[in-house]
Amino acid sequence: MADSSKSSSAGGGIGCGTVVQIVFIILKVLNLIKWKWVWVLAPTWISILLLFVIFIIYVVVKLIIIAVKKKKKR
Repeated sequence: MADSSKSSSAGGGIGCGTVVQIVFIILKVLNLIKWKWVWVLAPTWISILLLFVIFIIYVVVKLIIIAVKKKKKR
């Protein structure tokens, strides 16, 4: 028999940014805020931008490490 006492919140769920995004969209659709859509969708594009920046930093650091290792071999 399956253990029903296990919590399903252990994996995933929605984050704070998602909740904020949903609230912003609802407020915009109901005309309770007069923001441009670019700002209503800001939680999404800012998150994507941050992930992209982190990825670029990772790649640059990795390339530097590879270059230093090659230089040490000489």
